[in-house]
Amino acid sequence: MVTRQMTHTDGGRERAISEQLREGEDEFRVDIERIRFSPYFSRLSAVTQVIPQAGSGTVIHNRLTHSLKVSAVARSIAIGLRTADEATQQLVRDLGGCDPVVVQAAAAAHDLGHPPFGHLGEQELDRVARDTLGLPDGFEGNAQTFRILTALDSCDATARGLNLTRAVRAAVLKYPWTRSEWRAIPSRPPEQMPRGVGTALAIGAQKFSAYDIEGDEMRDVLKVFPAIAGHQQTLECSVMDIADDIAYAVHDLDDFYRAGILQYTAVSAELRAWLEARAALAASDDSELDPRSPGHALELAWRRIEEKDPWIADAEAFRASVERVANDLVDGLLAVPYDGGLEADRAVTGFTRRWIDRLKSSIAVERTPTIRSGHVRLADEAWHDVIVLKFVHSRFVLDRSDLAVYQRGQTRIIASLAEGFHAWLNDPDDAGRAPRRLLDSVEAATSEYKALRDERPELFEHGGSAEVARLGRSRAIVDYIASFTDAQAMSVNALITGTSDGPWEAGRGL
Repeated sequence: MVTRQMTHTDGGRERAISEQLREGEDEFRVDIERIRFSPYFSRLSAVTQVIPQAGSGTVIHNRLTHSLKVSAVARSIAIGLRTADEATQQLVRDLGGCDPVVVQAAAAAHDLGHPPFGHLGEQELDRVARDTLGLPDGFEGNAQTFRILTALDSCDATARGLNLTRAVRAAVLKYPWTRSEWRAIPSRPPEQMPRGVGTALAIGAQKFSAYDIEGDEMRDVLKVFPAIAGHQQTLECSVMDIADDIAYAVHDLDDFYRAGILQYTAVSAELRAWLEARAALAASDDSELDPRSPGHALELAWRRIEEKDPWIADAEAFRASVERVANDLVDGLLAVPYDGGLEADRAVTGFTRRWIDRLKSSIAVERTPTIRSGHVRLADEAWHDVIVLKFVHSRFVLDRSDLAVYQRGQTRIIASLAEGFHAWLNDPDDAGRAPRRLLDSVEAATSEYKALRDERPELFEHGGSAEVARLGRSRAIVDYIASFTDAQAMSVNALITGTSDGPWEAGRGL
């Protein structure tokens, strides 16, 4: 057995505490195995990615299969950087390095904090966390991931967190700031704001990677990467983020094709109409564009991109990407309806392989990136390709009214759970009968807020014991709901609202 050395000069390998590791055991390998063996990781197999598996078969991705594919793409990109030209390799070393195992670990962990029911569940949990539970920094899936890794999960080395290296903890910080720190920053034009911050700074950043109670740990983690500027990801985090974009843009499309959601006629009409009437659409005012007319929604999307990302947005590159997607996705894959046969599966596999290979090999590394980008990014042409593929997602899947109706019902479950547990924990006569895991979480979260009050009293409205206790209860409720699978959320909601037939099976394991 050997004891881990605590230094700040070994590329972020140092852990939070001294720990005995077996001779020859690699620190980053320990990290990735701890993540993979975590119950939070296993839970992802029953959490929706974009569309539910129910009724669509097992071919539809869930959060677990998505994470595994992100991990594979991220590793491939990191290995590619190791075989790049010498100038790129030296730049990578100067910026702190890019270890393939670190990016695999970060990719495996990146969705641990997602609550039930996909992105709409995340938005609703944030809303009720702020409005109903009174948490100033609400809920955010990326911040929840960091909280799981550093506080909620446990391992044999420590009861609080997985005791991961700083490199891996830094590699999950896609938005390396807290929500609250942006409230004091003057508003700027969107092209001068980091991705994810948004413009409504009165409530703070829209996307962020640490709650206030983990803020100090986030800042400590980032200290070991002095070459990385403020509000920038580490290289390993940038690679994970790119891999996430690629998997979302390509793998999710094959879900939609297999499920019969993406239809040739609608997608073709939108892309071809824009290509044919591009000049006339470009000359139109925003008020003249009707998203219901073919080509108009794509024109509006292009204008938003041009406004937010003038550093890279290029009209000719965008046109070329629309043509590529129209030719390969629309006239290639979608032209033949999916029938579940071997030929159809081979067509999906071929499409996915071509686009994954194309995108993961189109990587640029920059010493001083724009605030809207990262040190590692997609090359210009591939960046536009992903933008167009994401447009197809949002326009022809996420904006569908039948999906919206289903998701609206799911968000009511999130709100109902928050309201129900909030009332329960504030009932002095019955709070003690709340689930043991929730009560333990209340105790732990309250201790965290006490420590934060002592260190950062300015983050509290009053700072008294009542406020600390309230915040501890609220954060514990959010942690509890966010840990459910889709099915658990529905089952527990049936219990707490009195619509379940019986308590025993439905309440097992709470």
